[in-house]
Amino acid sequence: MKCPYCGFENTRVIDSRPADDHCSIRRRRLCDACAKRFTTYEKVETIPLIVIKKDQNREQYNRKKLEKGILEACHKRPVSARDIEALIDDVESQIFGREEKEIPSSRIGEIIMEHLKIMDEVAYVRYASVYREFKDVHSFMLELKKIMLEK
Repeated sequence: MKCPYCGFENTRVIDSRPADDHCSIRRRRLCDACAKRFTTYEKVETIPLIVIKKDQNREQYNRKKLEKGILEACHKRPVSARDIEALIDDVESQIFGREEKEIPSSRIGEIIMEHLKIMDEVAYVRYASVYREFKDVHSFMLELKKIMLEK
């Protein structure tokens, strides 16, 4: 592993342990040249997942896009960063657990909404309003009424 400080190509692992997500390994490393320490994370490489968009275009799955949408829905809501990370990890477990090479974006959106509905109803409605492309107040109110009837 190359040192991020000096660029030396020989570093040593001085500590390894599972990362907080239990899906990767956290390694503390020491550079033999400059003696600085740094952390790396090692994750199992998975088969690339292709997302089929609404317009039938295909693109590689991108965790950052998923995270961005969920963060926007949870903006200024009492949802911790840890809860958001757990939600993203759960969604990824579900979609990668299907062991399919392609998944429609609509299925990913439905999975996210299932989780958000339990976590925070306001975040759920925010996400649903973008995901379902509410065109007017009437369609927005229909979604709110569904939530109220489920209680």
